[in-house]
Amino acid sequence: MTFTRNPGRFAGLLYVLTSVVGFFAMGYVPGKLIVHANAAATASNIAAHETLFRLGIAGQLIGQAAFIFVALALYDLLKGVNRRRASLMVILIVVSIPIAFLNELNSFAALVLVHGADFLSTFDQPQRDALAMLFLNLHGRGIVVAEIFWGLWLFPLALLVYKSRFLPRFLGVWLALAGFAWVILSLTATLLPQFQDKVYRYSQPAVFGEIAFMLWLLIRGAKPQAPDAAASSSAIT
Repeated sequence: MTFTRNPGRFAGLLYVLTSVVGFFAMGYVPGKLIVHANAAATASNIAAHETLFRLGIAGQLIGQAAFIFVALALYDLLKGVNRRRASLMVILIVVSIPIAFLNELNSFAALVLVHGADFLSTFDQPQRDALAMLFLNLHGRGIVVAEIFWGLWLFPLALLVYKSRFLPRFLGVWLALAGFAWVILSLTATLLPQFQDKVYRYSQPAVFGEIAFMLWLLIRGAKPQAPDAAASSSAIT
């Protein structure tokens, strides 16, 4: 079945591709290079694998920019259910993107410190390593800020999926749980950071709702109702 006849499959493909890029940039690269509580080892890893570090930055930028097109594809798929909620979904996604873009300045700053530019000659190596680690930690805090919107946009999406009648309702419920999970993760990291790892571990089953949704779209697809049927459904709700 072509993407034209099944727009849900096209949205799912975009969603999966951007998620793969995001996992590489936010999961694989930091896992390979960053050694927690060891600034010298982290700086050494970045210096030795600068290309990988730069690919991580590029992946963040490309993934965030590409998610705009995911938002538009989902809007086209679900606007017939409720245009206002679909618009709110897009707005909440778009708000998070400048935050993520600006956050990458912290990664660039860490890279400059690791290189040890001439204007940094007044700092010795351990000081530069410590400052690089500081900017990497700030990058992590920037992700915490963006996580609020990563959760909030899932609420209108969840309601749209639940009301759509051409997607399973359990996916709508699961997406709502994923939204709560992201918001709780962000607030926990802000207010109770000592519990962040534990909350992250217990929230994973909820977060997987987003993965289930994108895979459903990619594999099964979704086709909106005809305009007349969608209008009557919207009037009822």
